[in-house]
Amino acid sequence: MNGPRTFGSQTPERLLRRLEWQVIRRLDGQLQGSHRTMFRGVGMDFLDLREYESGDDVRHIDWNVTARMDTPFVRQYAEDRELTAWLLLDRSPSMGFGPIDRPKELVLCELGTVFARLLTRSGNRVGAILFDNEIEQVLPPRSSRNQVLALTQSLLRPPRANRAVTDLTGLLEIALATIRRRSLVVLVTDFITTPGWERPLLQLTERHEVVTIRILDPREYELPDAGVIVVEDAETREQLVVDSSDVEFRHRLREAGELREAELRAATLRAGADIHEVSTDDDLVSALVRMVESRKKRRR
Repeated sequence: MNGPRTFGSQTPERLLRRLEWQVIRRLDGQLQGSHRTMFRGVGMDFLDLREYESGDDVRHIDWNVTARMDTPFVRQYAEDRELTAWLLLDRSPSMGFGPIDRPKELVLCELGTVFARLLTRSGNRVGAILFDNEIEQVLPPRSSRNQVLALTQSLLRPPRANRAVTDLTGLLEIALATIRRRSLVVLVTDFITTPGWERPLLQLTERHEVVTIRILDPREYELPDAGVIVVEDAETREQLVVDSSDVEFRHRLREAGELREAELRAATLRAGADIHEVSTDDDLVSALVRMVESRKKRRR
């Protein structure tokens, strides 16, 4: 069995303590508890019906009542005291891309640990599904600091050497079969995947509150002017020799990245899921504050 990856000298306990001090403590200071906005709208019991108002979540429309009354009605919910959250974490080969000291997989580890700690310290239960082109591990929901450490230890382990092209459909379908009670579902991935994931994501959003987080590295679409270089596909290991000093090539690469980003946002919007971006260059606190502010605006 592989031991926990250290990313330098980091162990699960050391990493969690660092994140509690450098990220969670700063979040508490900046948001003063409003980071609950990230988790609002889940763990809900039906309370009442009222007429639809502009800005209401269309997923809460009661179509049967709407048909009878010939005007849109939405369901109102009351929050449960306890929230169950599931983290869907993509550990496929492309997540190894990025700076040596901060690849996408380290950002994934930090995000998973922070989300789990924010939730469990309030008494909520957190489970996780780790995916590396196959289901690597399922952690049933629990509420404790030990659960956070168990998740962090799993994320610090090197993923298996699976070089098939990523297909997120498998992860989402397993989540559909595994998560029965209405939950908060947080999908963290770089969305480097074969097509077909949109339908199971839509099915998830119909049953749960879903937040999607795309981890990216700016160098995926912005090559430095370094002359002739060899680039390698992180998923297939296919290599290609390119002239990075070619202005037209760099322009086409940037355009392709912008087109892919627009298509991704459109697809997640159709599925009814919030999508947020976190870069390997980002300060994690700033990225999470942006996420909270974005969700607050969306719900106004």
